[in-house]
Amino acid sequence: MAHNAGMFLRRIRRKKGVLDYDYWALVECVRTARGPRQRVVATIGKLDLKEDERERIGWEDIGRVLSGKPAEAADLFKEREEVPKWATVNTRGIQIERMRRFGDVYLGLVLWKRLKLDEAFEKLQEAGREEVSWADMFCVLAVARVCQPSSELAIAESWYEKTALEDLLGIPVKKVNDDRLYRSLDQLLPHKDEIFKHLQGRYAEWFGSKFDFLFYDITSTYFEGQCPHNAQAKRGYSRDNRPDCKQVCIGLVVNAEGLPVGYEVFDGNRRDVTTLEDMVELMEEKYGKAQRVWVLDRGFVSEENLDFLRGRGAQYIVGTPRAVLKNFGNELDQRDWAVVQPGVEVKIVKHPDYGEEKFILCRSEGRKAKERAMLERQVFRLEEKFQKIKAAITAGRLTDEVQAAKRIGRWSGRYPKAERLIDVESVKDGAGRLVDLKIELRMDRVDWAEKTNGCYLLRTNLTEEDPKILWKAYMQLVLAEKAFQLSKSDLGMRPVYHHEEHRVQAHIFVCFLALAMYKSLELWMASKGLGSSPAKLLEEFREIRSMDIVMPVKDRRPVRLRVVAKPDDHVRVLLQRLEIKIPNRPKNIENVVKTLPPEFS
Repeated sequence: MAHNAGMFLRRIRRKKGVLDYDYWALVECVRTARGPRQRVVATIGKLDLKEDERERIGWEDIGRVLSGKPAEAADLFKEREEVPKWATVNTRGIQIERMRRFGDVYLGLVLWKRLKLDEAFEKLQEAGREEVSWADMFCVLAVARVCQPSSELAIAESWYEKTALEDLLGIPVKKVNDDRLYRSLDQLLPHKDEIFKHLQGRYAEWFGSKFDFLFYDITSTYFEGQCPHNAQAKRGYSRDNRPDCKQVCIGLVVNAEGLPVGYEVFDGNRRDVTTLEDMVELMEEKYGKAQRVWVLDRGFVSEENLDFLRGRGAQYIVGTPRAVLKNFGNELDQRDWAVVQPGVEVKIVKHPDYGEEKFILCRSEGRKAKERAMLERQVFRLEEKFQKIKAAITAGRLTDEVQAAKRIGRWSGRYPKAERLIDVESVKDGAGRLVDLKIELRMDRVDWAEKTNGCYLLRTNLTEEDPKILWKAYMQLVLAEKAFQLSKSDLGMRPVYHHEEHRVQAHIFVCFLALAMYKSLELWMASKGLGSSPAKLLEEFREIRSMDIVMPVKDRRPVRLRVVAKPDDHVRVLLQRLEIKIPNRPKNIENVVKTLPPEFS
């Protein structure tokens, strides 16, 4: 058999039990540190069709595998065109064409179907006269967001054609254009509430998820441009450090596992504390007024909000402003702490004015060291600035008391924590002229800061008396924060390039669907002992490619076989652990070469 640029066909015989079987493999010669080696690029086809079904997954069977439906016929791998078992192949003429990303988009489709979003959207979206179903277009948007976040224009112009989705979904590249994707956003948005309910049920079926604890947090995402047609786009407190840009705020609710349950979009200048009532009412409207525990950061805490929750019979665990610590100075000195984990201690304390509630006093050694270092750095820098102002005054360069006060105020505002520890007083002579600046470090406040560094306070109306359980419940709030970070970084929620309000809302909904898929993958991996890094898994799966192998055959037109390249050993283990089957049986494609090579003429 002749070689062509280090690549050739090999007939391989394997023994499986008492059965011998043969298959063709495309083998590539590669140079390594240990000399030339041979690597199987793709298994082209087995000659014995009686092997185990797990070894016979083919392109024609993709839909059944993804949906979990049983095989419909025994001739599952019947090819469109009969290919002789034996043919003379010009191996020098073998070509590999149409290389496509397969592994990551295939995994995205598996997640989409595992969450049964295909079925949900097919039921919700009425079929029209469109050539491609809107449900399939929703799938393209979500899978693209998971695999390689980009704009709808980028999906249409470059991303889709480089993936195997055309084969997996049966949607030609020319049908996935930017206009169709934009219109898909318009069709998608009305289904938001129904999908919230669907996902909650699916989480329960797949992971046994519960929703007795709900974690609520809020973030913002900014726009490129002025967004004249979006009434919600306003300047406000920017968590992205882009105060120059208009933004919207997004409130997200997750369960104790970090799975997204629902969200709401608010005006960009909406204060966090004012959003709670809207979100609680939204969740109760969608899921009923069940007994739930709301876990909230201190930014949502106000007496009005807590009265609102109590009035609805809701329970809560909330963060508390640091200033409330002053009521528990004695408790800080006592030794009746419970160790919840190395370096973290907790205890339940009572407040005289809140008899029906309990407070959980928490102290973290790691947090203490961090806060101490930050405070010391701020105090050093602020004292340095004050000393420069003092020097200017004593040298006679600064005599205007108003100007001196402005400088002092400007630097105090920059270092607010240090400002509380330092007293500054202007010194005047007998004529009332500014002559000096008295700078004093308040040691009583320094001692209190040292005493409370690393300490924080939680507040709850739960009857649970174990502070460890209450602390652990609150600390799961970080799952909501991580979900936001994930949405904005890995899933590309920011910046927003859409300007019209309904398109912005739809863009955020796509990000929500991608987040549901991503977090589901994370839990799936954890259940299989594969860690908790979906990004890394997607990156490894991205190396699995599909391709067309074009083989010139004597006395007939060349044969084109569509195959999936053989994954390396590491990825194959991952596939086995997740019980994901990828197609390894070739699909015979219409012949595209109309003339034989000269050597066959």
